[in-house]
Amino acid sequence: MLNTEETLNLINKAKEGDETAKETLILENSPLIKSVIKIYRNKGVEYDDLFQLGALGFLKAINNFDPTFEVKFSTYAVPMIAGEVKRFLRDDGSIKVSRAIKTLGTHINQFVYKRKKETGESPSLEEIAKEFDIDVQEVIFAMDSQKALISLDEKQDEENSRSRTIMEVIEDKKAQETMLDNLALKEAIKNLDERDKKIIALRFFQDKTQSQIAKILNVSQVQVSRLENKILEKIKAKLE
Repeated sequence: MLNTEETLNLINKAKEGDETAKETLILENSPLIKSVIKIYRNKGVEYDDLFQLGALGFLKAINNFDPTFEVKFSTYAVPMIAGEVKRFLRDDGSIKVSRAIKTLGTHINQFVYKRKKETGESPSLEEIAKEFDIDVQEVIFAMDSQKALISLDEKQDEENSRSRTIMEVIEDKKAQETMLDNLALKEAIKNLDERDKKIIALRFFQDKTQSQIAKILNVSQVQVSRLENKILEKIKAKLE
């Protein structure tokens, strides 16, 4: 697993267009992606497609992540991964595995097998991308479409007896959904102006009444009530 410094370094490189950095981040974080998409299984979408959607969300997390968010990248990436899957399920419903992707995956496997037989080494993702004139990300998706399902009971590190299984990392759907909602709420509040943030903090985190807030801000209680309603509408719109 990558440590925080290694992750941030790869994120910076990925933002500059380094495909190898993107590839490494996806491969190293595949257990995270799989642990998120598992709650959307049995919804008519094949596992391979769910992983591809999760990977797309993960790439968006890479592009949008900023260390000043004061949150671990993996924590930030979770709602982005889930959001991509949710958006697809909401807009498109279920799909069948693309025949083109399956066919491309088969051709790539044949190319890899032939190269390994000839040279004793497997070609890099960049070499495969060049051979088929596609992006590295397309190579990853096509190859993933050929993979067998990975058990959620597998340990993240089989060589470490104390390693937890993917199922144990995020135990149930309810806990995950709560985490996603909390992260989304935090992101929505972060985008408010300072006055609105202060009102939210006083009202919902310090349990102040509207009258108490009115005295602190030197405004009327009616104004506080109106402001509170407007702020909640902003947050609701952001969450939606």
